Amino acid sequence: MNDFNGAYDAKYYGAARLLPPHRRADALALPPAEQCVAEELRLRVGFPVCAVLPDGERALGGTEVTPRELDTVVEIATAASAHSVRETVRAGYINAAGGYRIGLCGETATDSSGVMGFRALSSVAVRIPREVTGIARRAVSAVLATADDARGGIGSVLIISPPGAGKTTLLRDLVRLVSDGAVELGIAPSRVGLADERGEIAAVSGGVPQMNIGCRTDVLSACPKAAAAMMLLRAMNPETLALDEITAPEDVAAVERAANCGVRLFATVHAFSVEELMKKPLYAALLCGGIFEAAVIIKKTGGQRIYEAARL
Repeated sequence: MNDFNGAYDAKYYGAARLLPPHRRADALALPPAEQCVAEELRLRVGFPVCAVLPDGERALGGTEVTPRELDTVVEIATAASAHSVRETVRAGYINAAGGYRIGLCGETATDSSGVMGFRALSSVAVRIPREVTGIARRAVSAVLATADDARGGIGSVLIISPPGAGKTTLLRDLVRLVSDGAVELGIAPSRVGLADERGEIAAVSGGVPQMNIGCRTDVLSACPKAAAAMMLLRAMNPETLALDEITAPEDVAAVERAANCGVRLFATVHAFSVEELMKKPLYAALLCGGIFEAAVIIKKTGGQRIYEAARL
């Protein structure tokens, strides 16, 4: 169990390695077929370790998690250099090598400027990064732009899904698809500027993306997406601009400015449908502005993801 020997899913095994050593056996007891679809490992003080699967959470047995064990997860994820990730900790997460994102929850320490860090942790969530190549081809097949689209076969796309349905995974594969190009779909290769605020899409570590985001993609991470979008437009001359989770007025404003610069846009939002978005003033203005030509709505049914396309 000290070395990966092919008996475990590689990405799941990497997540288990972020747990305290004596907890790894609990995590690796999950059958290999379920390791392949596991989305997170969760540790909560006073409860056993849990795996988040497509059909919900499952306790993995073992003793109750202690506060010290949560601190150990942080030490492992940061190579005992928690001070080096102080800024992301203030936002409630840590990015670990390999594309793993560790969400933090507990008692925060604050000052006049806001959250400074955590006094004590009560739970952590280790998100398991999954690269699913090919889903973008399925998702965009019904939203391909007309053949005279000068940007190469596909227009601006808004990805809509509830939390945890796979919007970031789809966005990553869509970025890779247009960055590398797909002749058979009429999609020409494109320079992509990726505003990866929380490091979930490219998972840059030491300047190197840990995920396959295509050979023509430039990434700006750990930067507020609205500022990152403008920096990419000014500095990298992208043909396509991609950003995750539009949540604030400044994000919408950045998208509108980018659209006025003539770039194609890929973005994601949390919602169940276009109709739900239209009821929210922040997003209604975005949809009515004609910025996005199409939407891809992700739905989870029976543990499976279904991609529905809609013209906007």
